[in-house]
Amino acid sequence: MSDRRRAAAAFALLLALVAPSSVTGQRAEPAALACADAALPAAILAGPATLAPRKALKTVSLDAPRARLTLAIAGTSATRELGLMCVTHLRPHAGMIFVFSQAARWEFWMKNTLVSLDMIWVGGDGTVDAVAANVPPSTLETSDEDVARRSGDGLYVIELAAGEAASDGIVKGLRFRLPARGIH
Repeated sequence: MSDRRRAAAAFALLLALVAPSSVTGQRAEPAALACADAALPAAILAGPATLAPRKALKTVSLDAPRARLTLAIAGTSATRELGLMCVTHLRPHAGMIFVFSQAARWEFWMKNTLVSLDMIWVGGDGTVDAVAANVPPSTLETSDEDVARRSGDGLYVIELAAGEAASDGIVKGLRFRLPARGIH
């Protein structure tokens, strides 16, 4: 091997050791902070979590017109309350589906939601009732009165990274094909 090739190989190895995110494409910073729900599955996080290990939330796949969505299921009051708080990076076409016991008007308060999100309210038959695009993030220091709030009607609410709803073809009136056994 020539000196030039050895030097190039040594430099590539150094880059891999010092800056793994630039070589592997994975983010070096965490995808969720320690204040996030420890049960968030790796299937929706774009990078490592700084969380204590815990049994991961179940996920469900839903087909949008231009993408297959992978959604963590928030089906209890505790998982709905934590939602995507303290998450810093989501995988493309991934997020969370909030499952309620009845269709109603649901308001979401984006406390400690560190990423901008699209929110989709879905009825029990799978029809999209409303889409709130690019809901602004908050920080851990944002005052309660300055935290974004959005509301809509549905049995389910889907949260995706900002811009995903439009790029995936999700609009008001779209009808998702829901799993035959329901989402729980």
